[in-house]
Amino acid sequence: MPNVMLRHNAAGQLVFYVTKRDHEETVTALELNGPGAWGGEMQLADGSRFYLEPFDRPPKLPMTVRVKRL
Repeated sequence: MPNVMLRHNAAGQLVFYVTKRDHEETVTALELNGPGAWGGEMQLADGSRFYLEPFDRPPKLPMTVRVKRL
């Protein structure tokens, strides 16, 4: 369960950054991305998938969270 930072880049895309590996990827798909829930399964540009425990509403970014590799 790595700690990752989620933020928006200059183009407005959601970015996933793992500090211990100095690895940054764009999130290409987010399972829950609406006013009632935000999170769930995340698909990254490199094809890897992670699970983020859903929030009740979209959080204020940037933020650090724990995710599970799928």
